[in-house]
Amino acid sequence: MSRGRRYRPLSPLREHVRESFWVAPFVACAVAVVLAGLTGELDQQLFQEVSAQTEDAEALLRFTSAAKGVVSTVSSAMLTFIGVVFSISLVALQMAASQFSPRVLRLYVRSRLTKATFSVCLATFVFTLLVQLTYEDTTDPSQAQTAQVFSTVVALALVMLSLALFVLYVQATLRLLRVPHVIDRVTRESVAVLAQYRRLVPEADLPGDLPGELPGEGLTLLHEGRAGVLRDVNIAWLLRLARKHGAVLHLVPRIGDFIAPGTPTVVVVGGTPPRPWRITRALNVGVDRTMHQDLSFGFRQLVDIAIRALSPAVNDPTTAVQAVDRIHQLLAMLAPCPMGELRHRDKDGAVRLVQPVPGWSATVDLAFTEIRVCGGGQPQLTRRLVAALDDLLRITPPERRGPLLLQRELLERAVGEHVADPQNRAFALDPDRQGIG
Repeated sequence: MSRGRRYRPLSPLREHVRESFWVAPFVACAVAVVLAGLTGELDQQLFQEVSAQTEDAEALLRFTSAAKGVVSTVSSAMLTFIGVVFSISLVALQMAASQFSPRVLRLYVRSRLTKATFSVCLATFVFTLLVQLTYEDTTDPSQAQTAQVFSTVVALALVMLSLALFVLYVQATLRLLRVPHVIDRVTRESVAVLAQYRRLVPEADLPGDLPGELPGEGLTLLHEGRAGVLRDVNIAWLLRLARKHGAVLHLVPRIGDFIAPGTPTVVVVGGTPPRPWRITRALNVGVDRTMHQDLSFGFRQLVDIAIRALSPAVNDPTTAVQAVDRIHQLLAMLAPCPMGELRHRDKDGAVRLVQPVPGWSATVDLAFTEIRVCGGGQPQLTRRLVAALDDLLRITPPERRGPLLLQRELLERAVGEHVADPQNRAFALDPDRQGIG
């Protein structure tokens, strides 16, 4: 159960900004322009205050003359420096896509450190370029109008900050090229999504799996926007819309589903139906899934990493075991949690939006099926899968053990198909939390 006040209208926008790479550099360049104007004014005021004293004015001009070469060098070198950072990013993205999964590239795009490094480097270049425009060719204090003291100090500070961020950026990039760190990042994001889901669905309010059937009566509204993957939904907007029309909206697609023009999006029960374009406005449709509201996307990324590691070209069952470790963790978190649908309520406590989410059985199938099929002949993986299933069977409520028991039975069949020798088959089905520890 969730109430409308729990949702901030800007929360989807915040996630969309994080998924965009251009926003931070654009803002940083705008700040650099403002900062250049501000330091220029301060430099002019400083020179006017000391212009009456010839010796001080000459000292400021000598400082500016010496700093011109430094700032000019920084301005020309910073663009090359940006190219180096960009090249490192491209190499890292290519290696991550080939070794792990194309889905994990979003980790690099969302990285705050990567954006900060690019932003500060671009801001330094723009700032030093604008500072050079204010330089004067005279060395005569009587003819000079300004001396770039604050501008030079700020430019040097930005250079130091750029170098520090570059060192941190290289370290972070090297960490993200290692499988355990990528798996850990995906898991931490998944845990955050699951924690949000558990806050929205208190166990005391909704025991057990909720029915996912759509109502028998109601008007079905069709999608009128572009085709793509449903990335997230503006819950606050739909709650206000349903309350305004006195209706209950049953969302048809789940987060992560592909929708096209004409696809049913909402079943309106009671009240007056809103216009379809108002529903479309609340649906964020794109070319790829995000972690914002998608319960299954974390499992999808971990499974992709595992099955790529199990491919004949890679043949790295240890990486697959590391992915299974995290899948085991996420399923253990979901085991006692109600699944099937979310019932969002307005500020008066009335249900206004019913949102489908993956059920327990579908989540277990997503977590284990492809890994089981691809790794049935890898004893390290099968032993870890058996250990994970046995542990989940111990902590899962009795009504949810059916999908786990089915996966256990199918895993035994898969091992039997790949391993003919009885002793090797028994070894492959012996539970081990390290695979072969």
